[in-house]
Amino acid sequence: MRANVLRCLILAVTCGFAGSSIHAEPTTPGISKSRPKSGPFVEIKGGYMVPYSAKIPGTDAVYEMVPIPGGTFVMGSPATEKGRKAHEGPQFEVRVEPFWMGKYEVTWAEYKSFMSMYNAMKDIVSFRNTLRAGATANKSIKQRKAALLVELKNNKLLDAALKRKVADVDAITAPTRLYEPSFTFAKGADPRQPAVTMTQYAAKQYTKWLSKLTGQSFRLPTEAEWEYACRAGSKTAYSFGDDPAKLKDYAWFAANSDSRQQKVGLLKPNAFGLYDMHGNVAEWVYDELTEKYPSPKKQPVDAVDAVAWPEVAFPRVVRGGHWDSSASEVRAAHRLGSDDEAWKLVDPNIPLSPWWYTSDPARGVGMRIVRTLDAPDEKLRKKYWEIDHDDILFDVEDRLAEGRGVKENVSRDLQQVIQQVLTIKKKIDKE
Repeated sequence: MRANVLRCLILAVTCGFAGSSIHAEPTTPGISKSRPKSGPFVEIKGGYMVPYSAKIPGTDAVYEMVPIPGGTFVMGSPATEKGRKAHEGPQFEVRVEPFWMGKYEVTWAEYKSFMSMYNAMKDIVSFRNTLRAGATANKSIKQRKAALLVELKNNKLLDAALKRKVADVDAITAPTRLYEPSFTFAKGADPRQPAVTMTQYAAKQYTKWLSKLTGQSFRLPTEAEWEYACRAGSKTAYSFGDDPAKLKDYAWFAANSDSRQQKVGLLKPNAFGLYDMHGNVAEWVYDELTEKYPSPKKQPVDAVDAVAWPEVAFPRVVRGGHWDSSASEVRAAHRLGSDDEAWKLVDPNIPLSPWWYTSDPARGVGMRIVRTLDAPDEKLRKKYWEIDHDDILFDVEDRLAEGRGVKENVSRDLQQVIQQVLTIKKKIDKE
């Protein structure tokens, strides 16, 4: 029954997007030239968007993407909806183009691959500093430099990486080591559990890192895209209807979660094939938490034009509710605003970490990725990935200046570069 609903929703909506076209190579993940015989798909000009899975390059971590059909929906909740907050309205129409969305929330298996970049990039920076050592360097450093230069003759990728200028457009700042892992991992660190306690800035850097590694354009969803995907064609409080008694079949929340995030994909998906859109962990979107939605004269509004781009460091929106939320707080329209002061209450760092939270409800905050059919232009790419507030910029730059952070180029050959670093490091350290 649910599979039929999903096929009907996708087929009904894609007819309106017959003019959309493929701006990608035929081998691009998630694109099929022929119509699939089964399963969900989104028809576009010259082919079909289909589900796909892929490994993060250089790791065993797998992410799965589901095609979401384009369409128009009414964002927000009606005044009569039980549990409704004032900032969930007024309702307005939004037009959404087709995109892929993570079938599951980003797991620890995926996010720890990103976390491992901190040490790896520190090693790259160390090699670069060794090459820059001048005549005044001590004997040990000079010997290390000489040995490194010999090795680089046979490791061209690493040689090019060390010579490349660290440019913002290609670089990421990797998350620093956790100050207190016992807090972040207290509710579990199983590879299939959703990753938690990352800031929005760290979540955006994750999507940039994955994009640069794969050559695809990943990002967080906008608030409108998230709600559209969560609703999956429904107009009710939940994607399956209005009855909270059925929630336990679709969501991990306060009544059934055992006070922790659960492994992804254990309950029922919504009609688009997305799991845990209600509950488990709340998911970052781009928008600032506003007191109310706009009331545009001309509707529907394109999703990108509906974004409340942040003008303050917080509050910013996380959606979907989490494992400790009430039934009302996991509704499709519910919005939770971040609070950096409260969520970093016991962070001993000065300034506070731009990558991690240290206080609840942050152990209920995670992320989910999306990928659009067409890559965004440079202006949008910057909005999606880069620092957007002076307070965040100060915190990041302070960490980098003190050597407590690391910033490095990311390209599709990064994993090979890292492997070369590790191999050469072991060899030089033995000498």
